[in-house]
Amino acid sequence: MRLLLRWALGAGAFWLVAHFVPGVAIASWVTALVLALLWGLIGFTVKPILVLLTLPINLITFGLFTLVINGFLLWLLGGIIKGFEVDTFLHAFLGALLLSILMGVINWVLDQKED
Repeated sequence: MRLLLRWALGAGAFWLVAHFVPGVAIASWVTALVLALLWGLIGFTVKPILVLLTLPINLITFGLFTLVINGFLLWLLGGIIKGFEVDTFLHAFLGALLLSILMGVINWVLDQKED
């Protein structure tokens, strides 16, 4: 049940990103749900490999380069998913920044309820 809640809240976070970041658009809630699912799968599979490959620059930037990786992945999803558009990499970076904040808050709130 908690996984479904995280998925739905993640879709809401994507919807908010599309609402507040110019240059990012989502066609429907179904697209937002698909995005949240794919974002979770990418975060579980591809992102750890990318973070490991960019470890030296991540250490130099104190982990901030992870935002660039997230921006790239968001930009990539914008090119793959029909109904999700990201105009430029700058928009993807800003969207990834807001998405990271929103997902951090969501995870913090849900983890507080587990205790």
